[in-house]
Amino acid sequence: MARPEAGYEAAVPPRPACTYTSCYCEENVWKLCDYIRSQDRYPLEEFYAVFISNDRRMDYHVILLHVSSGEQNFIYDLDTVLPFPCPFDVYSVEAFRLDDSLHPEFHRKLRMIRADLYLKTFASDRSHMKDANGKWQKPPPPYPCIETADSKMNLDDFISMNPEVGWGSVISLSDFVHQFGSQTDYSYSLEGQ
Repeated sequence: MARPEAGYEAAVPPRPACTYTSCYCEENVWKLCDYIRSQDRYPLEEFYAVFISNDRRMDYHVILLHVSSGEQNFIYDLDTVLPFPCPFDVYSVEAFRLDDSLHPEFHRKLRMIRADLYLKTFASDRSHMKDANGKWQKPPPPYPCIETADSKMNLDDFISMNPEVGWGSVISLSDFVHQFGSQTDYSYSLEGQ
């Protein structure tokens, strides 16, 4: 397979040099956006924080999308063994499985928030990572909680797939793949959705 990422310069350092805390993907992506803003290599407006969940909000994950000016878009996901960054089409085949066999309420949706807006609006006091006794379920990041002038905790507004809530836009997984994939052979598995 040809390497579609040839000529693409990553917007962030290699994975081991990135700020990362296991189970805090929303903050890991916020830190990636913050790094990109500080470097001024790419326009921040080309990047999107992407929350992946469903109407039941059974679980969620957050990735970073670079809508590149080249032929291929890229995904930055610190929680995968896929390349970092990963060409969108490779990521969509390897990381996204079809929702066909799932009940509709479990179909994945995505909330896309432009990186500059994400940096201005996202806040988390990490309370979602504490159990009923106030003990950490997973160790928190070593840096202070991310907050804004307006909020100390609004993570639920980002995880929600209700388009009337929060920031950005909510789209289906199939629309996301069709909109940002290059429509090459990689997107074969989503035909007919």
